[in-house]
Amino acid sequence: MFTAPVIAMLAQAGGRPADEIAACGPAEEASSVCLAIYRATHNELLAGVADTVIVKPAKILLILLLAFVATRLIGRVIGRFVQGMTGEKVQHRLGSFRQHAPVALLKSDQIESARAAQRAQTIGALLRSIASFAVWVVAALMVMGELGLNLGPLIAGAGIVGVAFGFGAQNLVRDFITGIFMLVEDQYGVGDIIDAGPASGTVEAVSLRTTRLRDDDGIVWHIPNGTIQRIGNKSQKWSRALLDVDVAYDTDVDFAGEVVKRTLDDIAKSEEWSDVILEEPEVLGAEDLGPDGISIRLVVKTLPSAQFKVARHVSARIKAAFEEEGIEIPFPQRDVWDRSGDGGKAASTDGVEKAEKKAEG
Repeated sequence: MFTAPVIAMLAQAGGRPADEIAACGPAEEASSVCLAIYRATHNELLAGVADTVIVKPAKILLILLLAFVATRLIGRVIGRFVQGMTGEKVQHRLGSFRQHAPVALLKSDQIESARAAQRAQTIGALLRSIASFAVWVVAALMVMGELGLNLGPLIAGAGIVGVAFGFGAQNLVRDFITGIFMLVEDQYGVGDIIDAGPASGTVEAVSLRTTRLRDDDGIVWHIPNGTIQRIGNKSQKWSRALLDVDVAYDTDVDFAGEVVKRTLDDIAKSEEWSDVILEEPEVLGAEDLGPDGISIRLVVKTLPSAQFKVARHVSARIKAAFEEEGIEIPFPQRDVWDRSGDGGKAASTDGVEKAEKKAEG
């Protein structure tokens, strides 16, 4: 293990017999098992084998056991932190505020609490993975040190490989970093309806690398997070149904607006939709003078992702209300000029009558 001059120098410096140093090494490296067996047997080979078979495996086992315990403790600490952010204590602290909050704000706050819990669970899983990876890497290096491997070249080589991997997998690293910021900033979550640029649809899964969403045609899109340049979230916290209802030009716009407002209020107060519509619906008035009629714009604030079913129901109810009040919904009308008769003079006829004549001819 050591040369004779080195053994003599160590024996002189430490005051230990040279044969013990030859068998078990200097004081800072010699194990008590090796020394005990050598002192009992004076057999250098037996002491070395005992040190290799008993001491080193015991140290490696202890390192692995400590790593396992450390990962479990760190996981429990992170779990308690996540549970503390979303648990009953936090909800209890918000109780006084919720008692005095408006109903619409209370509904939105409950939805936001659910989103916060989901986000906290995801971030907690990420933190546990990073902590476990760091602990087991350190444990692996310590085990290799116990096995007598030179860690200097190994660490240097790992650094070079890491740099090469970083240059070769820039897109992958960018996807992971972007995914982390998406989770931390709560840009969107599972169940949200988003416009991600390349595709739009309902988010089915969010990972650190990709986002999976399904569009209205049922097509599943897998989008790398690093390629998403902007996100339009149509269902975060609350949504809005915006409709333009057309009426004929000879309709009293104020009366039509009153009918629309009355219909919206009836829907908002109904048992089926009172929990879905967050605020009193608004009729903004005449929005556009189109070629066939006048557009009346209305908006309804709803729970997240409920704007589409609310818009469909509102459209059906407004149509029924217009029919009951005798309000005409416009249809395309055009003037057709017939220059074939009357010496080439232009004659204007109604588009519907002309269409009937053409059908009869």
